[in-house]
Amino acid sequence: MKRAAVAAIAAVVLTGAATRTTPAPFAVAKAPYVFHFPGDHAAHPAYQSEWWYFTGHLRAANGRRFGYELTFFRFRLRPEDVVPEPKTSGRSRWRGDQVYAAHFAITDDAGRKFFHAERLARGALGLGAASAGQLAVRADDWSLVGRPMSDPARERLTLHAAAGGNQVDLVQIPLKPPAIHGRGGVFRKAACGTCASHYYSYTRLGTQGVLTYERMKFKVEGLSWMDHEFGTNELASDEAGWDWLALQLDDGRELMLYILRRRDGGTVPQSAGSLIERDGRVRALSADRFTVTAKGRWRGPQTHADYPSGWRVQVAEAKLDVSLMPVLDAQEIVLTSGPSYWEGSVDVRDAATSRTLGQGYVELTGYVEPVVL
Repeated sequence: MKRAAVAAIAAVVLTGAATRTTPAPFAVAKAPYVFHFPGDHAAHPAYQSEWWYFTGHLRAANGRRFGYELTFFRFRLRPEDVVPEPKTSGRSRWRGDQVYAAHFAITDDAGRKFFHAERLARGALGLGAASAGQLAVRADDWSLVGRPMSDPARERLTLHAAAGGNQVDLVQIPLKPPAIHGRGGVFRKAACGTCASHYYSYTRLGTQGVLTYERMKFKVEGLSWMDHEFGTNELASDEAGWDWLALQLDDGRELMLYILRRRDGGTVPQSAGSLIERDGRVRALSADRFTVTAKGRWRGPQTHADYPSGWRVQVAEAKLDVSLMPVLDAQEIVLTSGPSYWEGSVDVRDAATSRTLGQGYVELTGYVEPVVL
């Protein structure tokens, strides 16, 4: 979802950008919205912000476990399209209205280490791109490609990112259909008219490929999760950020919870989630149908942000009472191009017996500074 760097990156590039006197408005997420696949996997340039968000758990042949994150963001700087003009016109070829960013992270379970890197690229000069006709997103040399999109039964998503002797080259195979979150094709984030997004997930992706970690190559396989979300001006002015939980349970179900936090420390009534059944059916969960309680705290050594750490999650109607334990406390993504945040691999255990029930990822934004989206 994912996320925290959206507004800050856009604001940096927006500074000094030329605008028309009366630009057309950005598109706003409104109900009813009917998703159409594979078309909705592609970019939606009419909306101001968009992201394709992958997290997952991989296991090498020798049993070594890794968590990973690879996220691509698209930000539109102004409502009107601006196509870079030829050099002969005297206009800079750096002109353009799109900025692309990407975040890449690896959690080394055995070594108790965490790596992360980032990319930032303008759409001008072909440095970054996101196709509106097919799933093809790129920030510099990091990429996400869907093929062949014409046959969902044979759909494959391929991921590539490399930095600092670490690399992922992964193929994702959907094991369930896309899960649509919210109601009427809209996931609300506050009461204001624009405070919503169009949001769906591939909650169970069979994953295989090669992970290079500290220049050592591992053939890996596992499970991943993909979020795709797009909208405009999605958060209210009194919101600080969100706690996002994505759990893949060993019994074949998945759980997504989106807890929206106000700057005064309270939560937004529009906080919600989804329970995805074994057969792919989605059960929408309002905020009164689940509880999430943090059991501890962790302080970022670089940002000095005070994060919750370790959670108890209860969903009575799903007979779920689980504890989430970070695989590693230090999974904070400290950015140079936007607000830092915590994004980490967690183990899912039975709250009463500590029996392993699955795996997941948790994202914590707005603890370093409020997210403006």
